[in-house]
Amino acid sequence: EVQLVESGGGLVQVGGSLRISCTASGFTSDDYVIGWFRQGPGKEREVVSCIRPKDRSTYYSDFVKGRFTISSEYRKNAAKNTVYLEMNSLRPEDTSVYYCAAGLDLYSDPRPGDFRSWGQGTQVTVSS
Repeated sequence: EVQLVESGGGLVQVGGSLRISCTASGFTSDDYVIGWFRQGPGKEREVVSCIRPKDRSTYYSDFVKGRFTISSEYRKNAAKNTVYLEMNSLRPEDTSVYYCAAGLDLYSDPRPGDFRSWGQGTQVTVSS
């Protein structure tokens, strides 16, 4: 069973930076994808960024391109991995609970339903 734990959320001012982490464990192969999602109050969960650690393929939603960077500490055949989301030039609309999730494939248009395992989330609040 894959388990994911997010950390690093907090309060940051507009224009500031924050790095959140996802520690994932329980992998039995190298063929997996880690995604970052967010869900604001009264909003649907939306994809932010994804990475396939084995070949470092990435996906970014348009609203974070050029501001956020996803990376991972991938090691071949390791059951554990840590994936980071570096967030720069933060805006009030980035305020959300951020979740990481594990899936099997990286699609051109990732959706929450493509991911099987989820963390509990970490709150990111951007103050103006």
